[in-house]
Amino acid sequence: MRQKLLHNKICENFKSLSEWYQKKGDDLAFPIYSSFDIRDSGEKIAPVDANIFPAGFNNICDVDKENTIELLSAYLKKHYPQVSNNIVLLTEEHTQNAYYWENVYTIKSLIEKTGYKCQVAIPRELSEPLKVKSVNGHELTVYSAEKISGKIIVNGTEPELIINNNDFSSDYSSWIEGLEASINPPFRLGWFWRRKESFFMQYNSVVEQFCEIIDLPSSYLQVKTEPFKGFDINNEDSREELAKKVDLFLDEIKNDYEKFNISSKPYAFIKNSSGTYGLGVTKVDSGNDIREWSYKSRKKMKAAKGGGGFNEVIIQEGIPTKYKTDNETAEPAIYLISRRLAGGFLRTHNKKGADDNLNSPGAVYKRLCVSDLKIDIAKCPLENVYGWVAKLGVLAIAIEAQEASIPFIGYKQ
Repeated sequence: MRQKLLHNKICENFKSLSEWYQKKGDDLAFPIYSSFDIRDSGEKIAPVDANIFPAGFNNICDVDKENTIELLSAYLKKHYPQVSNNIVLLTEEHTQNAYYWENVYTIKSLIEKTGYKCQVAIPRELSEPLKVKSVNGHELTVYSAEKISGKIIVNGTEPELIINNNDFSSDYSSWIEGLEASINPPFRLGWFWRRKESFFMQYNSVVEQFCEIIDLPSSYLQVKTEPFKGFDINNEDSREELAKKVDLFLDEIKNDYEKFNISSKPYAFIKNSSGTYGLGVTKVDSGNDIREWSYKSRKKMKAAKGGGGFNEVIIQEGIPTKYKTDNETAEPAIYLISRRLAGGFLRTHNKKGADDNLNSPGAVYKRLCVSDLKIDIAKCPLENVYGWVAKLGVLAIAIEAQEASIPFIGYKQ
């Protein structure tokens, strides 16, 4: 298993890695939070999804939640010293999703435990505040984040900071246009604008630098990803073009696996490049799988949050998971506050195999504290491979935002 090899190499080069990581991030703005779904096949370890507006904070363990309060407090005091009290948590409009509101309740509670006042709002006009209830029975009042003369007003006042938990998949263009409010993460990191290939390109690039320091092949931590633009799932010629590209993609992976002695069978996922919530994701073993898509398969593939279509996909290397817990397939999800580890959980599924997408209906979330991942080998500082993968992920996001000239309004370096 390469996890131990990677761990030992990280330990041997811990000082150099820490200095490199600090220097790389010194001039970057980091989102307040992020999370990463990580796959470990035993031969490769890499993120297969990066979430800048993560739900699921309610699933991290209590020990990690206490640590998260300290991390949030430090982040807000350092990067938003001008904020005295009035914070708004901007959420999705899932008024019927009690599990999502449990996540919102958790984030709101964590913010309030840092000493700030926090109200919940959604980016549209409401005739009156909404009353919603989480799956555990917590009641929340949801206000309108109303745009008035270029400012956002919530419950009669202008928030000093808006913490964003809305991934902006839907069209909020009239709400966004001309807005100069302090919003973190910025709305331009939302899916109306951002594409998955941008993140994975940056992630694979920082892995190259990381692996130069630890003197191991970067393929151990990378996930091969290619964009396919102008895709029309209802057009046979477009599907054929994608099928041919998938076959070439899998041939390249097969050659890489032979070169680096990786025994896994190559397969790939086709993913909506602006997709979220596990929608628009299909596993393929060859281009023929695309050629044989039925009407039902095509309908499932083109499902998107909010019901909108898409015309860009990525072809991504599939990484099987070696994890099983209680006879259920599992993968770790790691959460960060800024660029520091905050918590995590195991996503499990009793109807999915090691090669499948686990972020799908029927997933169950189980306890996994960050401290559970830490390995003390030969008195090495308590670091872990999954933690570094997640930290490389958020570094990639920060670089992605900088190169796209996405401003973090009100953020102090």
